[in-house]
Amino acid sequence: MNAPNRFELYVLEDGEKPVEITEDTKIPNAATIKVVKQDHTLGNMLRAQLLAMPQILFAGYKVPHPLHPYFLIKIQTDGTLTPQEVLEQACKKLIGTMSSLEAKFKREFSFKDVEGAVGGVGAQEDPYGGGGAGGAWSGGRDYLDF
Repeated sequence: MNAPNRFELYVLEDGEKPVEITEDTKIPNAATIKVVKQDHTLGNMLRAQLLAMPQILFAGYKVPHPLHPYFLIKIQTDGTLTPQEVLEQACKKLIGTMSSLEAKFKREFSFKDVEGAVGGVGAQEDPYGGGGAGGAWSGGRDYLDF
């Protein structure tokens, strides 16, 4: 099989750097950053976070090949900050956003647990919208029995 082992897609090898920055010599205030052992998930979130910052003139990423676990992100700034500084700021903002999302997610599910324990709304409902017991396929039969 051509695909690498799953652990090779996210575990750094000994001495492997997770991020490599290459300054662009042709474009001012630009750099190409190689992020190793990551994929579209982080690449797209970083790109979106970078584009929301006013110092960014260009931000884009690509995954050169699906079997190689890294992506390249190209950043060009207006010159007030270096691409490395802007990337660090974007990562900090993204970590804050993810922490906030995690807290909201946990809070909502803690409310759902409380409602389910007390017998709140939907406690006896069929999760598939069948209207509970006695639906069209009552008596333990399924659609293959018809």
